[in-house]
Amino acid sequence: MNIALLGLPAAGKKTLFSLLTHRTIPAGRKESETLEGKAPVRDPRVNAIAEIAKPQRMKYAETTFALCPDVESGGRERAWLDAARRCDLLCMVVRAFSDPSVYHPAGSVDAERDKANLRMEVLLADLDMVEKRLDRMAKEKRGGQTTAQALEEQTLRKCASAIGEERWPSELPLDAHELQSVRSLGLLTLKPILWTYNVDEKDLKEESRNPLTIACKIEQEIMGVEDVEERNAYLKELGVSSSGVDRMNGAAYDALGLMSFYTMGEDEVRAWTIRKGSTAPVAAGKIHTDMERGFIRVETVKYDDFVAAGSEHAAKAQGKVQTKGKDYVVQDGDICHFLFNV
Repeated sequence: MNIALLGLPAAGKKTLFSLLTHRTIPAGRKESETLEGKAPVRDPRVNAIAEIAKPQRMKYAETTFALCPDVESGGRERAWLDAARRCDLLCMVVRAFSDPSVYHPAGSVDAERDKANLRMEVLLADLDMVEKRLDRMAKEKRGGQTTAQALEEQTLRKCASAIGEERWPSELPLDAHELQSVRSLGLLTLKPILWTYNVDEKDLKEESRNPLTIACKIEQEIMGVEDVEERNAYLKELGVSSSGVDRMNGAAYDALGLMSFYTMGEDEVRAWTIRKGSTAPVAAGKIHTDMERGFIRVETVKYDDFVAAGSEHAAKAQGKVQTKGKDYVVQDGDICHFLFNV
């Protein structure tokens, strides 16, 4: 999962990137440079499974975040664009905190104004891409047009029309064939979006997942508390049950239609990320392609059943471990043991 962090200047993107990836922004970073970093998806279910299974190590799933250059309102240079097009999800960071010591380019803090400006910049970038592609296709069409090219042109015109009305093409009822026809362009307006408001402490709202609220200033303090119980007590005082960084990962999973399954052994307990609706062979393929190719069956136990039983042996004795075939659709929280032969 690759997530682009996009936003106007002084929105808090760099702070958020460092909080997520634990990577320090290089002092000599160029304004046009994109930085990437890995962020663990801290999943309490991994910890709970490991507490019972006692493996040598445990491993969370990981997300790649791309810190894109600033989106300049009304700017002609779009250094942020290429990196964003390569990502699966756009995390749009909007400034909603009121710290007077942090300069705002527009002279005042107005989250809805900034959101509208950011939204317009993305629309204009995609409109420019669509129009250039249509111009090229018009020249190419003189020599004839294939069915695939005709479908692409038709889809692009639908997208251009929507953008001209300041609507996002993702809101259009485009079918799978239409989406595939323009996939190579990487249009941002066809990608899932997670709006993230960087707010003051008093404006934190845990129940909202899109838009998501996160207070980067407070997050820095939370991350500095190493003791788990002390950190949980601090979060409770703030009126939330988990950090904004963890809530962002959950919101990103929701936006992309993802979920987690787990593998467990003496050596390792590990979380794996798949799309909701994936079958057992597809899930096995996330671990190794040979496991998908030679898939025989999968033994599964639900996370809640495993924790309630207290051990794998007890879960089997209670009939909670089930054997499934290649048509089985893996469920969120399944603990899986795949059998395969190549």
